[in-house]
Amino acid sequence: MPKLSFSKKVYSIVAKIPKGKTMTYKEVAARAGNPKASRAVGNILNTNYNPTIPCHRVVRSDGKPGGYNRGSEEKKKKLQTEGAL
Repeated sequence: MPKLSFSKKVYSIVAKIPKGKTMTYKEVAARAGNPKASRAVGNILNTNYNPTIPCHRVVRSDGKPGGYNRGSEEKKKKLQTEGAL
């Protein structure tokens, strides 16, 4: 079985976050195999424009929404609409 790149693991994990739920960057990094790579997770998701990967559902460990490549206000709006904020 071919080894998935860290980016592909991140996208795979984030794609499975259900509506109304969130995960932290740190949780995604740990599930992808590198618990210290939360900043890398943020950088990977910042380049995502695939609508099937709900990167707006990944939040900071302190509970704040964090960054979003379509603007943090848009991220807050999406999370509120889904009942996750």
